[in-house]
Amino acid sequence: MENTAAYRSELNELLASYQIHYQNLRSLHWNIKGQGFFELHLKYEELYNRTLVIIDDLAERILSIGETPMSQFSRYLATSPISELKVTHDGATGVAYILSAQQELLKQERALLAATDEAEDEGTNALMSDLIREKEKTNWMFKAWLNK
Repeated sequence: MENTAAYRSELNELLASYQIHYQNLRSLHWNIKGQGFFELHLKYEELYNRTLVIIDDLAERILSIGETPMSQFSRYLATSPISELKVTHDGATGVAYILSAQQELLKQERALLAATDEAEDEGTNALMSDLIREKEKTNWMFKAWLNK
């Protein structure tokens, strides 16, 4: 995999984005109040548990192509296009954040899919393809929940 240098920083940027997104999901889970509490409390937990698996998969993929995964939160914050979320208690605001964050993650994953296809890195390509498919489905569901 000689061409990994071309997209290794993009993989680490995606890792950083997922790390910030993970913490934002934890905050949503901890702070939800009011209408939809029970439904969203469980959904947020499902999402942060899935995100934790994705984070590990990304870090291991980065290692498997001979690179070093980013591991400092200061670097995640400096690198990620996803920002820390202010504490929110409102379900609609939380779901809108998730939809927005997932749109950013999709943008990064699609760019990586193109780069890994060109580099003939089937392992990373398959991972990106799976993440894209999963996110497209959940985005449809979040839009339906928001009645968009």
